[in-house]
Amino acid sequence: MSYTALYRKFRPDNFADVKGQDHIVTTLTNQIKANRIGHAYLFCGTRGTGKTTVAKILAKAVNCQHPVNGSPCNECEMCRAIQAGTSMNVIEIDAASNNGVDNIREIREEVSYRPTEGNYKVYIIDEVHMLSTGAFNALLKTLEEPPAYVIFILATTEAHKIPITILSRCQRYDFHRISIDTIAARLDELLKAEHVEAEEKAVRYVAKAGDGSMRDALSLLDQCIAFYLGETLTYDKVLEVLGAVDTEVFSRLLRRVLSGDVTGSILVLEDLIVGGRELGQFVSDFTWYMRNLLLVKTSDNPEEAIDVSSDNLKLLREESEMVDVDTLMRYIRIFSDLSNQIRFAAQKRVLVEIALIKLCRPAMETNLDSVLDRIRVLEKQMEERPVQQVVVQAGAAGTGTAGSAEAVPEQKKPQKAAPEDLQKIVAGWKTIISQTSAVFKQMLQKSIPKYNGETGDPVLFVEFQDFLGQTYVDNPEYKQELQDIIRGQTGKTVEIQMLVADQHQHSNLAQITVDQAIRENIHMDVVVEEDPQEKE
Repeated sequence: MSYTALYRKFRPDNFADVKGQDHIVTTLTNQIKANRIGHAYLFCGTRGTGKTTVAKILAKAVNCQHPVNGSPCNECEMCRAIQAGTSMNVIEIDAASNNGVDNIREIREEVSYRPTEGNYKVYIIDEVHMLSTGAFNALLKTLEEPPAYVIFILATTEAHKIPITILSRCQRYDFHRISIDTIAARLDELLKAEHVEAEEKAVRYVAKAGDGSMRDALSLLDQCIAFYLGETLTYDKVLEVLGAVDTEVFSRLLRRVLSGDVTGSILVLEDLIVGGRELGQFVSDFTWYMRNLLLVKTSDNPEEAIDVSSDNLKLLREESEMVDVDTLMRYIRIFSDLSNQIRFAAQKRVLVEIALIKLCRPAMETNLDSVLDRIRVLEKQMEERPVQQVVVQAGAAGTGTAGSAEAVPEQKKPQKAAPEDLQKIVAGWKTIISQTSAVFKQMLQKSIPKYNGETGDPVLFVEFQDFLGQTYVDNPEYKQELQDIIRGQTGKTVEIQMLVADQHQHSNLAQITVDQAIRENIHMDVVVEEDPQEKE
């Protein structure tokens, strides 16, 4: 006897076995028990969610001689005939290949004849959105007022393509994508029935790869079992069969990208290609990985938002601290665009490599999010290699050289507080406040750094523009926090006074601007000498 695919072998034959569509099953069983059966149904939803299966169960239930709680008994002659596909009462039509006006006219002629056995004639029209405009128009009148013994069940994956005149004549039922937990539980049942050993992690990955479709998940499971026939199905074996990539590889790749390591990122991709991984699947999975990172970083309860193990969640939490939200959004945008391009591309590897280079080199793009990523890279470089202030001085007079300049690093503390030290602090003010605690940082972003124009004391005045700043003025811990950060940034101790605008007596405070800091910190005398040849 020939082998039967899992999704056909274990197709539900009663409402109790239908998984993940409880809202539809309950409604239909109640209608059958109360004998309130409609004359036209429209089943909508993505592939593999049970539309055709439920349609066949409904066709059996309305014709069953001994229904059990609204579900077919599967033992009477009518149930067995419909199950075997030999009943004349259930007519299944594929609208993709029978979409003309003539096909619908045949249905209109057939509905005038009563069923020879059973209670109802049931027409199941699959992919009904493929019907032509003329065919839809021909179906309208019959669909609105069919004979009492006729039921139409229309199934489609694209309900938006169906005319509103058809929609208004049907009871519409939307089939949801099936959850990973529901699919995994069903796969476990089937594996036990097939006497196949499998790891829980492997089963959950197959369920996730099904993308809400029970049929897709069963087909993938069938493929994995056939490849390792007679062996225990492990997580690594599933990844190998499906051409997928382990999350550990994604973690390694992300760290290379964040460090701007183009060569390292390309080498990781090279290893995947040599290992036979499918690039389209890799792009999709890496995008999903970054989506999980984004949810971990922005969600209060990431455990409920993403479906990963506790070990993987711990790793995601660690990596979420290494990258900001804007950068992640840029990465996801680039790989989402790539997933659309790679589907029909001949040179998939080249497209993936270009995308990785874009991630590592934000200067290649001019979008706002890439500019923010470039700022992130520059700030990281500044933290790793602090910039020392350099004063450019003119060459000594009388040496005979034309304006020779020598870069002399600043070695002593400036005499004036505001023009030198304080202006240097203000020039890097954003970098300084970015290292403060969260709530304090928000208040500092609205503050204005100033100095006392009438005194030579090196005092930095931080003027809060909001009355809420009084909380930080009264608490010396915040002043100490800011002093410690400035000391670590500049290597100098600066006296700080925090105050609130309109509540202090200092009328002679001057605002320090970055432009002023640049002008005051750069001293260069330009000497223009005459050409001796011109004198002659």
